[in-house]
Amino acid sequence: MNIFNHYHKKYDAWYDKNKFAYLSELEAVKKVLPKRGKGLEIGVGTGRFAAPLGITTGIDSSKNMIRIAQKRGVDARLGFGERLPFRSSSFDYVAIIITLCFVRDPQKVLKESRRVLKKNGKLIIGIIDKDNFLGKFYQKKKGVFYKQANFFNVRELTDLIKTTGFSRFCYYQILFNFPNKINSVERPQKGFGKGGFVVINAKKI
Repeated sequence: MNIFNHYHKKYDAWYDKNKFAYLSELEAVKKVLPKRGKGLEIGVGTGRFAAPLGITTGIDSSKNMIRIAQKRGVDARLGFGERLPFRSSSFDYVAIIITLCFVRDPQKVLKESRRVLKKNGKLIIGIIDKDNFLGKFYQKKKGVFYKQANFFNVRELTDLIKTTGFSRFCYYQILFNFPNKINSVERPQKGFGKGGFVVINAKKI
C-alpha cells in the first residue's frame, strides 16, 4: 500500500520506540514457529519479524520497505499476497504478521498461502484482535496506518482460515497493556481474549 511506502521510516521507528512490546510480539510468534524449514513472510515490511526469527524469504508491496528488509538480510521481493511469485509446495511455513488486515482480498491471500505450503505446512498469523482493548483503541484512534485496516476478531478469522483448507488451530496472546506502557518483555499465554496481539497457528490439510 502507498501509505506504507510513504511512511516506511515512521513504520520502522515504531519498533524502536516500543521496544518491549515488539520483543514481546516476537516471543509470541516463537511459540509456534518451526525450528527448521524454509519460511515465507507475506507483508515482510522492513524485516522486523523475518530477520530475528530466521524467516529467509519475504514479499511486500512497498519498495522502500523491501530495501530495509534486504539490508537486514531477508530475501525480500516486491509483490502481493494475492498472487505469490513462488511455486506450489515451496515452503514449510508461511507467516502473515499484522498484514492480513491491510490486504484487499484476505481469503485469496490465505488460499495462496496454502498453495505455496508443503504438505502439513504451518500457517502463522499475527493480528491485533478487533474485540480486545488494543483493537478497539486503534479503531477509534484511526492513526496513519490503522485507519486503512479491516480488523478481524479471532473467531471470524479462524472461520475464514478453515474455509481455505487449514485445521489444528492453536493460539497465543501477548500485549496485556498498551505498547507504550510495557516496560519489560511479557510472557505469551495460550488462548486469546486478554492480549491485544494474538498469534494463530494452523496446519495445511
